[in-house]
Parts: sequence; C-alpha cells; structure tokens
Amino acid sequence: MPQKLPDRPDFLARHRALLEQAVAATAGRDHWTPYPESPSRSVYGEGAAKSGEAAFREALGGHFRGGHFALPGHPGHGALPATEESPYGFPLGVTYLRVAPEEALAAATAATGPWRDAEADTRAGVAAEILGRLNAASSEIAHAHAVEHTTGQAFVMAFQAGGPHTQDRGLGAVAYAWAEQERRPDAARWSKPRGKGGPLVIDKKFTPVGRGVALLIACDTFPTWNGYPGLSASWSPAIRVVVKPHPGAVLPLAITVRIAREVLAEAGFDARTW
Repeated sequence: MPQKLPDRPDFLARHRALLEQAVAATAGRDHWTPYPESPSRSVYGEGAAKSGEAAFREALGGHFRGGHFALPGHPGHGALPATEESPYGFPLGVTYLRVAPEEALAAATAATGPWRDAEADTRAGVAAEILGRLNAASSEIAHAHAVEHTTGQAFVMAFQAGGPHTQDRGLGAVAYAWAEQERRPDAARWSKPRGKGGPLVIDKKFTPVGRGVALLIACDTFPTWNGYPGLSASWSPAIRVVVKPHPGAVLPLAITVRIAREVLAEAGFDARTW
C-alpha cells in the first residue's frame, strides 16, 4: 500500500497550487511559467550573480564529492580524468568519481522500495520541490556558469536555456505524470451480477509501480534542457534514474543530481534514487 512518510516536509502542500496550474497549462496549451527567465538582480537576488560565479570558481580544479558539492553515499571509487574545457579558453579541471555501470544499477535498485511505495502525490511534491530549488539555484550555485562554460553559450542564454526554460520542461513532465497517476482510482468495487447467491463482488486496490531503472544519456550542447524532461518523466512515476553526462558537460548535471539528492534525503528517501 502507498504510504505517507511521517514527520517529513509536506512538499505537496507547498506546491499543490503550482502543480495544479501546471496540469491546467498542459491541457490549455497556452503560455505559462512559474520560473522567471530574466537573470535580473531584482528577481533572483542582489548577490545571486556574484555568489553563483564564486561557487563556480570554487568548483574548478576540484573533486566533485566534497564541500559545497558533496554527494554522500555516492557509489564508485577513484576519480575520472577531468574532461571539461570551457570554450572561453580554460579547463574546468573538475574530477568525478569513477562509477561502473553495475555499481550505478545496484545503488539505484537498492533505493527502490520507499520511493516506489510512496503516493503519487508525495513523489509529485518532491519533484516540484527539486525543480523549485534548481530554479533558485539557477545563478546562485553556479548552474548558469556551469552551462555557460561547458556548452559555450553566452551567460544569459545559458541562464535561460539551462535554468528556467529547462525547469519548465521538467515541470511539464511532472504535471503529465502526476495527472495520469491521479486519473485512475486508488480503489474500486467490482460487481458482476449472477443468478443464485447474489452478485460476485471484488474490492480492488491499484498502485502505480515504476518499472526498472531509467538511463539518461545527456548531450554537451543543452545538457539540462534536453535532460530534465526525461528525468522528470522518470522520477514522478517512481522510476529510479542513472545519469550519464557527456564528458564535455558533466558539471551542470552533477549540480542537478546534488540538489535532487538533498531534497530526497529531506523527504526521507534514499538519495541514491538518483
């Protein structure tokens, strides 16, 4: 039976209005977005741009497992060689854990139970919270700078295409998945008339179950814009995700995974769902 987790943040209550607006927008096919596309200081905060660049510079030449960029419990060992180089003329020098395919699958499989057993509402609320934090982090934690210096896009384009426009695509996928899961009943009474002895009655209960582990193979031109629809369409129906970034654009998706894991842990789930 799907179960609500006790003593955890109620992300659905926080984001129900947002999700309902998103579902209505997918039905109406009109323009709507909750994520401002301007990187203006008046929208994202006075110090967002400076703090975002500082966080990006902090990541350069380091290993994506400690400090601001920690991934607790991440499988793997050793470090892959740094492969990202900014088209603006300098190497990023960031190294990442070496993870074998079987290690990634084992970690995702081990995280199956609670995420699969949670209600669709719970998963939708967690997904909306992840997207909200990614939006807040669009410039604040170097996301836009990571997109800029892996794809070669100018900063404003990197901010918009790698941030709000990407989050729009993710929210659309969450809305579709949530609406489809909510459309079917949780329970139903099936009754078949028959002759003597009265009708044959069966009480049925239905639980959406995510099938297997999804694999996201990302590109280096729009790693988040092309990646978030698949990610969002997978996590909402309880499918675990293994993320395989392009060697030239790892950092944007590494930051995405880190933020998603923070939310999952706060909600009481195994962060290795991603």
